[in-house]
Amino acid sequence: MFIDPHVHMISRTTDDYIAMRIAGIVAVIEPAFWIGQPRTNAGTMLDYFSWIVGWERFRAAQFGIRHYCTIGLNAKEANNEKLADEVMELIPRYAGKEGVVAIGEIGYDDMTKLEDKYFRKQVEFAKKFNMLVLIHTPHRNKKEGTIRSMDVCVELGMDPSRVIIDHNNEETVKDVLDRGFWTAFTIYPGTKMGNERMVDIVKEYGTERIFIDSAADWGHSDPLGVPKTAKLMIERGISKQDVKKVTYQNALDAYGQSGQFNEEDWLNRPKIDQSQTFSGNTILRGGHRPFTEEELDNASDVDDLIIK
Repeated sequence: MFIDPHVHMISRTTDDYIAMRIAGIVAVIEPAFWIGQPRTNAGTMLDYFSWIVGWERFRAAQFGIRHYCTIGLNAKEANNEKLADEVMELIPRYAGKEGVVAIGEIGYDDMTKLEDKYFRKQVEFAKKFNMLVLIHTPHRNKKEGTIRSMDVCVELGMDPSRVIIDHNNEETVKDVLDRGFWTAFTIYPGTKMGNERMVDIVKEYGTERIFIDSAADWGHSDPLGVPKTAKLMIERGISKQDVKKVTYQNALDAYGQSGQFNEEDWLNRPKIDQSQTFSGNTILRGGHRPFTEEELDNASDVDDLIIK
């Protein structure tokens, strides 16, 4: 079994859900983020939050995968102050919904004053309501942005054990581990981390507070990043026990602190029933025959392990 604790499923197809289920993914976490172009008003964010706590949770369940999410204002859109103020008013409405495991993904993009302002506001909100925090580290000036993110969390009184720092790489891993934060790595082709590099990181740093995700989205990405990396790790001599830690157990331990992310949810989930509807809608289109639990259980696994 695998957990993908960071994947943007609203931009993925049902074929991806099928492939993920076949590959052994039992649970996913979908962080709120930007959608590829700037939002023009807070109403679009309201609908987006409703989507990831509602329809997407239902859609995942139709393929035997439990879906959870995080709620927050992303760093990129924090630079639109009018939008940001309005979105901040929405966050309390959604943060307590079923399946919401953290405030996130929040942090820095260009490390502007507005990004800092709304990052701090959201960390303060999380601390006040005893929620976890998921931090997006910037693509540019990653080490500086990662250190600043941790500094702000400590300054505002967040326990590092309740903060997940994501999109780490070789440049940031030691700093994050040394300060006691959860250290997540994104297996994303060509940009964040390849899975061969991830094998080397686990061999050097071990598995304490380390886990991986795919962050698969609307870009060139791979929703099978977690199971492919697990297979590669085993092929490269990492023990099955350690592979389980970085592809399942550590994510469960980190997000399980929310009280919303429980192993029993997927170990004892209802059987797949694709005749179900959500607000009168179904995943079936054009007379498609529903998949059965048995068909998914008996399907073949995936190949092509390497993600460059």
